[in-house]
Amino acid sequence: MEQNMAAVGFGEKVYTAAKIVALVEALADEGISPEQALHGTGLSSEDMYAVGAKVSINQILNCCRNALALSHDTQLPFKVGSRFHISTYGMYGYAMLSSSDFRRTMDFAVRYHALAMPLTTISFEETSHWGIWTIDPISHPKSDARLYRFQIEMQIATHLCLQRDLMGAAFAPNQISFAYPCPLGFRSPAEFSDCLVRFDQPANQIVFDAKWLDDAARLGNRTTHPIALELCEDLLLALWRQTGTAGKVRKILLEDLAQRPSLSVTAKRLRTTARTLRRKLDQEGTSYRQLLDELRQHIAMKYLRETEMTREDIAYALGYSDAANFRHAFRRWTAMSPTAFRHRAAQNDDETAKNILSSRG
Repeated sequence: MEQNMAAVGFGEKVYTAAKIVALVEALADEGISPEQALHGTGLSSEDMYAVGAKVSINQILNCCRNALALSHDTQLPFKVGSRFHISTYGMYGYAMLSSSDFRRTMDFAVRYHALAMPLTTISFEETSHWGIWTIDPISHPKSDARLYRFQIEMQIATHLCLQRDLMGAAFAPNQISFAYPCPLGFRSPAEFSDCLVRFDQPANQIVFDAKWLDDAARLGNRTTHPIALELCEDLLLALWRQTGTAGKVRKILLEDLAQRPSLSVTAKRLRTTARTLRRKLDQEGTSYRQLLDELRQHIAMKYLRETEMTREDIAYALGYSDAANFRHAFRRWTAMSPTAFRHRAAQNDDETAKNILSSRG
């Protein structure tokens, strides 16, 4: 599944309070009370530390706006971002940490970014010499230039912290680019030491030597990584099922993918028109067709990994007219055939079993 952040509504309380905690604690270092930091969020200091507490993007951004109004520290977004380590992100972080291949780690980070309390969208590109992260704030109706900068600077600091957790403390970028003018009185934070910092660039980017991607992952674990990956897939699907108009459509589609309702029938069940439903999904950055493809892909991969269902049976369960159409769709999603995917999944399971047995001695 590709990252589709907009499918989660800004008011949906589905994220942990980790980013709000980091903001409040950083402001406390300046003598700013939690009550001031949390003003307008509807949260108390007890709420944000409560087990299982969930917050929305709106609440996180509200706290960011409070920080901009209350703090006199121009380094604040960098300091907040530096508080985020791999352990902050639960299973999403553990899946990255247990990966044995940094290139796959980068791909995973992008694909599952919706699990990371996201205030930005991210993408990764590798050229012959460089690894390049590109970062943009999510498009929020109450955003402005100052909040834009705050989101970017916090995310860049977070990225650097996570890269060092993964690749070692010696990791250093070669260049950091900002797509806005140099702020008055800007001081380069310690995290940027020996790094070229440029403003007024076409994009917000972190650029580093691609050789870092060739290093062996110090904490990679081929036994636990596939398990963590599957749990993240389930978490992502659970997140998307419960959020926004897209979540309502997913619930209806999941009732019977084999005899899936059309867009117009789905709209009637939601007591709206097809045109309105199409518009609402578009506002959330998705479409009926995209939601259908996402669910089919997820369930097909699950069936191929966990059952002995034939391709014909899977095709029928997903609503395809025949196995050939399913095969073409699966190849489009994954760049491999269903048979090849099942074979690779079986190999991974065998490897995991061997590792477990060897660890028992």
